[in-house]
Parts: sequence; structure tokens; C-alpha cells
Amino acid sequence: MTLNGAAAKASTIVAQGDAITYAIPARAPIAATPEHIELQIVYEDDDLLVVDKPPGMVTHPAHGALSGTLVNALLGHFSTLPGDALRPGLIHRLDRDTSGLLVIAKTERALTALGNAMKARHISREYLGIVVGTPEQPRGIVEGSIGRDPANRLKYTIRSDGKPAVTHYALAEELRGHSELRFTLETGRTHQIRVHMSALGHPLLNDPVYGKVDPRCALPGQALHAWRLAFRHPATRAEMTFEAQPPPAYVAMRDALRCSTS
Repeated sequence: MTLNGAAAKASTIVAQGDAITYAIPARAPIAATPEHIELQIVYEDDDLLVVDKPPGMVTHPAHGALSGTLVNALLGHFSTLPGDALRPGLIHRLDRDTSGLLVIAKTERALTALGNAMKARHISREYLGIVVGTPEQPRGIVEGSIGRDPANRLKYTIRSDGKPAVTHYALAEELRGHSELRFTLETGRTHQIRVHMSALGHPLLNDPVYGKVDPRCALPGQALHAWRLAFRHPATRAEMTFEAQPPPAYVAMRDALRCSTS
């Protein structure tokens, strides 16, 4: 860094009109490398596998999360996977703190077929989530285009120039001051359920971005779990359905809120 063309000390006091020159170092390149991380594999065959991602695990490497991701774990188990070098085999993704089911392609054929099925909305994804309060209607549809929040680049919000997003919800169980909802998605926008439920006035429990952290909750973030996944097998065309129970911390929190109602 220089001040008016000369080297400057950190203690130098600058004045109006001074010219400060400095260089911003380039970001280090991101690479997905194999890591020996345990995977919870729900199903596997020659074409694909279905995994149950734990809360707190990032789906693929990015700035701020260069290791310990699901992709690092996948590459530690499989020598090669098709697709983008940073997102090999991925058909869809989950937020870091959202747990649950993901389908991974092991072949180019499966990647293409499942990718097309996702675009055509032929892959069904259902979520369980605990929200603050209880919606006035036990069933409903939230529609609102989603884009980045201009005031906070880490958040998304409903905005007219965003991408169309539709979330269906249904009351699963009313709890003390909270409720458990089932969600199905017509679209798959980033943070979609979290944004829509916050806009509805019922943010997800323990959501640090769209709600607030609940000190009682042992989850690393929002209480949201992708519990059901259904699609046609890309090779056999057989209907396949998978279910996974929420992680222990989610279940413990739900049980605590459930017991409090009695």
C-alpha cells in the first residue's frame, strides 16, 4: 500500500485529497479434493446413490467452505463422478444447516436424465420443518418471486424481479408456541422455504438469517429436514421413493415442544 505514491506507515494520518493505492490479492482457486468423511448412504446402485446429509455440512466447495463438504466426502468414496468439477454428480443441493436426502448421479447418463427430471419438476421433494407459531390456515400455498436482498447479499427476499417460487405447506402437528409443517416445492430457489415462511410471519425455528437463534435448540441452524424424495430411476424407469427421519437434535426439540403441550 502506498500513500501519495510513497510507502506509508500504519500510524500515518490521512487527509482529504490523499491518494491511497493498494492491491487486493486474488482469491485462491477452489478445488474439490477427496476426503475420508463418513457418508450415510440410503441407497446405491450402478447409476446413482441417495445420501442423507447431516446438518452443518455444506453441499459443495465454495469460498468459505473449501473442505468438509458433501462433495469432498463423495470424492473420497468414488474415484470419479460425472459433471462439473466442483459439483460432480449433484442434481440438487441443500443449505448447509438443512439435513436430509439428496440423489447423486454416478454416470453421465444418470446425470443427464435426473437433471432433466429436476428441470421438468418430476423429482418430488418433501420437507419437515418446525416453525415459530402456527399458520392461520392448516394448509396453504406461498407464492413470491425470490431474489437477493439488496441490503444484505447473504440473504434472499421476495421481490418483483426475482425468480418465481411456489411453496406448499401443511400442518403436521401443533406444538407449544410452534408447529411442525410439511413442505413440498414446485420450484427450488435458494433458501426458498426459509424466505417464504419468514414472509408469512412464521420463520423456521433457530434460523439465524430469517428468524433468530433459539438457545434451546442444539441444531447448528434452522430446523428443516428433507425427509422424502421420489423420482423415476434414470435407467429402469422404476418409481423410487426414499424417506429419512430427522436428525436426533431435531427430534429432541420436537419432543420437548410436544411434551410441553400436555
